[in-house]
Amino acid sequence: MKVHHDIQHLPVFKNAVVTIGTFDGVHTGHQQIIQLMKEEAGRINGETVIITFHPHPRQVIAARQMEVFLLNTIQEKIILLEKYGIQHLVVTPFTEEFSLQTAEEYIENFLVKTFHPNTIIIGHDHRFGKSRSGDFDLLQEKAKQYNYVVKEIPGFMLQNNTISSTSIRQALLKGNIDTANEYLGYPYFFSGKVVEGNKLGRTIEYPTANLSIEEDKKLIPGNGVYAVQVQLHKKDVDKSVTDAPTPLLTGMMNIGVRPTVEGTQRMIEVNIFEFDQEIYGDVLTVTILKRLRNEQKFSGLDELKNQLAKDKEQAVEFLDNWIIG
Repeated sequence: MKVHHDIQHLPVFKNAVVTIGTFDGVHTGHQQIIQLMKEEAGRINGETVIITFHPHPRQVIAARQMEVFLLNTIQEKIILLEKYGIQHLVVTPFTEEFSLQTAEEYIENFLVKTFHPNTIIIGHDHRFGKSRSGDFDLLQEKAKQYNYVVKEIPGFMLQNNTISSTSIRQALLKGNIDTANEYLGYPYFFSGKVVEGNKLGRTIEYPTANLSIEEDKKLIPGNGVYAVQVQLHKKDVDKSVTDAPTPLLTGMMNIGVRPTVEGTQRMIEVNIFEFDQEIYGDVLTVTILKRLRNEQKFSGLDELKNQLAKDKEQAVEFLDNWIIG
């Protein structure tokens, strides 16, 4: 996949089959659009082109009204779209000025003059232009004038629920990882740098890697204890992080404030099973596979330690079955 960041110097796409969207999560609904794009491109001997925006439009338009958290960083989105076989990804800077284009200006000056689409494929709820006034009907109305074909994808349903980035965010915030992963079509993941904590876990035989999430708009699931897979990215001698990850490891993760020790700051702590290395400064990619329980307050460290033993037993059983399956 070729990634384009400079929309002023794009190549001439051959019979471009285009879709537009934030593609946050690259979830099962997005995957359906991608599949149709690939089929259509194959039929007309064309190229697939996804136009996405960075930063996310909500971070520009709605930032003053609400804090916006995202399922993917831009780099994660690129990795996922490449996995699903897209040929071109165009990352378009989204600014307040860009958002003020009328829907008609957006079609003529942005879509047509920049991309010369043969076919435009959009989801049923896609909106564009100032005040989100543009939709499928307007694209259809302009199709003959600008010599493109437009196709609409209906909402993708799973168990009578519409799949959307918003529904996945809501599931994650509630700790409903099973639903989120089903809607995504893959297990949710995030990365963080290992930083020093108070080393309390070592005193009860459950040492943890404390994670700092450098992308502050990356969505972190609701508080609780989770079974996870972990991939470690070691820092190099020059303190930069290498691209070569270690083999997959397993573990359990707590997200929360640690009420048993009267904690107040939300923390992400990962206990990696059968692992004993100093990894401060390294990066962990954590893939969340199962929610084990809510975070809760115990009477003391002994009761907490006993519960952690039960958590580990449950996590190991689940992870063994998940890996074999």
